[in-house]
Amino acid sequence: MSGAIVRSTLGIDEAGRGPVLGPMVLAGVVLDSKAARRLTRAGLRDSKAYGSTPQGRAQRSAMAGMVIELARFAAVRVVDVSVIDRRVRRGELNVLEREIAADFIGRAPAVDRIVTDGKSLFGPLSGLYPHLEAWNRGEERHAAVAAASVLAKVRRDEIFSRIACRYESMFGRVEGGGYVNARTRAFLCEYARRFGRLPPEARRSWPHWYLADILGPSFDPYADVPDEREGQLQLL
Repeated sequence: MSGAIVRSTLGIDEAGRGPVLGPMVLAGVVLDSKAARRLTRAGLRDSKAYGSTPQGRAQRSAMAGMVIELARFAAVRVVDVSVIDRRVRRGELNVLEREIAADFIGRAPAVDRIVTDGKSLFGPLSGLYPHLEAWNRGEERHAAVAAASVLAKVRRDEIFSRIACRYESMFGRVEGGGYVNARTRAFLCEYARRFGRLPPEARRSWPHWYLADILGPSFDPYADVPDEREGQLQLL
């Protein structure tokens, strides 16, 4: 008796598009239908659903280990803040994410479906990849997207934890994952008072209106953002 047809899906998602501190991370994961069912039964879901408690982080990290073990392909790309700033200033953040998604697609094994999180973000890629589906809340469409969200979130949390530890002795614990909230603003304000600039982990392309009185109206947040071609250069 023949078994059920095993199909494979590439899921693509990101973590950290919105924070003011730290990088953005994208991930691509290929799961066959058997692995998708196994991970779903084990509790795989969107990375944010695990929460930010120590228990939730531990569960998410454990799930990431299972994803890596069962995936046919898994790739993670960390996008540094200087790269984000350059591309945002050029109006190309969405283009950047599509470029990374295309790289995942090119390196992954052949799949039956590609499912991405972000309808308007990744939808333009469907012209190049007819089997690509772009959805809002893509993690609800296929386990491969939820798996990608978990890998991206775990990697970003690891990086942000190092950022927070770097500044803890001088400023206290930097909490909130780098998103713009009262604690993040307090850290950035105190850093600006002491050093007259933004920390290297802060995105210059995000609004910093709350620093206007500290840094002054002539402060250029892009002054120390390197251009990839010519070094320290103010971008056009």
